Amino acid sequence: MKLWQKEASVTNEYADLIEAFTAGKDKEYDLLLAASDVAGSLAHAQMLLQINLLTPAEFKAIESGLAEITKEITAGTFRLDDGIEDIHSQVEHLLTKRIGEAGKKIHSGRSRNDQVLVDIKLFVRDQIKSLAGEVAQVFEVLQLQSEQHKDKLLPGYTHMQVAMPSSFGLWFGSYAESLVDDLELLLAAYHIANKNPLGSGAGFGSSFPLDRELTTRLLGFERMNYNVVYAQMSRGKTEKVCAMALAGIASTLARLSMDICLYMGQNFGFLSFPDQLTTGSSIMPHKKNPDVFELIRARCNKIQALPNELTMLLVNLPSGYHRDLQLTKECLFPALSDLSSCLQMTRFMLSHIRVTDDILRNEAYKYIWSVEAVNQEVIQGLPFREAYKKVGQEIASGTFSYSDNLDHTHAGSIGNLCTAEIKGEMKKLLDEFQLNK
Repeated sequence: MKLWQKEASVTNEYADLIEAFTAGKDKEYDLLLAASDVAGSLAHAQMLLQINLLTPAEFKAIESGLAEITKEITAGTFRLDDGIEDIHSQVEHLLTKRIGEAGKKIHSGRSRNDQVLVDIKLFVRDQIKSLAGEVAQVFEVLQLQSEQHKDKLLPGYTHMQVAMPSSFGLWFGSYAESLVDDLELLLAAYHIANKNPLGSGAGFGSSFPLDRELTTRLLGFERMNYNVVYAQMSRGKTEKVCAMALAGIASTLARLSMDICLYMGQNFGFLSFPDQLTTGSSIMPHKKNPDVFELIRARCNKIQALPNELTMLLVNLPSGYHRDLQLTKECLFPALSDLSSCLQMTRFMLSHIRVTDDILRNEAYKYIWSVEAVNQEVIQGLPFREAYKKVGQEIASGTFSYSDNLDHTHAGSIGNLCTAEIKGEMKKLLDEFQLNK
């Protein structure tokens, strides 16, 4: 029996085929929404009590029944029964089975459309907060490594050519600050997810005097999606904005992973890891492969494609609900899990990274000091273009000599990493997520 059926199910030769196709993977992903669905149902029931569509006794029974379902979800024993269409049907079915007629009243003033909307918003909001905490942990490790190795120099590259002196302090710190910008995007997604759509019904409101301000407070939303048509239109848009934020974080992790894969190579030799954190070859006994970072790079590249995937899913939809939107779950939900795993593995691996000392003492990097030589000529009074020409001629003639002394003191440079300032920016963002609320 489906929520939308008026009579008992009538089987025919096509029923199973149609149901299997239209359900797809929805039951699998609906289990992730179980706690959110119960929370939304409890808030809705409390609101129905306030507008006299439930009696105190009925609400008490509903509250007790939902508490039992919550225990099953927490214990991992909650399942969708055979013949049950989705999480919303399962919760209502269990509730009615256990408490009787009161369970049949819980759908008053609701549609499955706004049920799934509030479930997704609650779920995505919680997932975003969790990811923000994991981003913060990677940020802390990057800043720690930046400070620990700030005096160790590293070749800087442009066009994959040796360019100017850099440092491990700058390199680690650059990715830490990149995560600050990524968290800005994640915070925007959090604010969009943190708006209450409950009460929009099928997208056109209800003749019941629903108290949407009450459910907004009960569910801890910052505010509501006011216009009921737009509340329905936020389905898909919420997921897409979240995907954009995930793609930002994934871009940072993928680029960091690419650097590490390069720097671990024998032609660079800037970084290494304990043997047990690398893999070998079936025929080459010398190999120590960066498989973890290759997989982080691959998974994060998949996540960077997610906004486009959701865009193509939504691109030609008019207002109102459409079954196409069901597929947003199987696009977004695995990406949330994958990014969480990538953040955890990045933090773990960075905690065990080893950096090479005295890299720039290698004669192969002698020309990396050319800009420093030009700058010294300018300090001594030679116009910049003349100094540039002079050093260039010395390099061409093989007479170039250099000093490896560095005096970079401006904000954000090798000698002034601004670690505390960057940490302050991260803290301000994390405070807005209210991670402890």
